Amino acid sequence: MARERTEQSEQQTLGKFLQRVRAVKPMTLRQVEEATEGKVSNAYLSQLENDKIAKPSPTILHALATVYGTPYEKLMQLAGYLDASINRARAATFAIDDLTPEEEDELLHYLKYIRERKLRHEKS
Repeated sequence: MARERTEQSEQQTLGKFLQRVRAVKPMTLRQVEEATEGKVSNAYLSQLENDKIAKPSPTILHALATVYGTPYEKLMQLAGYLDASINRARAATFAIDDLTPEEEDELLHYLKYIRERKLRHEKS
């Protein structure tokens, strides 16, 4: 099972990362479009998340990094603009250096759980 997680982490694409981060927020495609003031349309974001577009412009990545609160460098790395050895993977909402891909995945899953629990509590 650990080997499977490592293989999944190694295959992390920009699209899968964006999809996970948006789920953690949680935001709809249209909400992201509104939050980026139309810089990233919901259709374009859907294509990004489904890996139909692998290398969007740095301007698009900056808009998404701002909305998601994720490091711009991480998105630039996943899009292939930066060498992975320059910037180790970091969790989308944390500024912790030297996280392994497995640690990043675990933090994102846990953060999603916390936010979902908070939303359920607020609705009660």
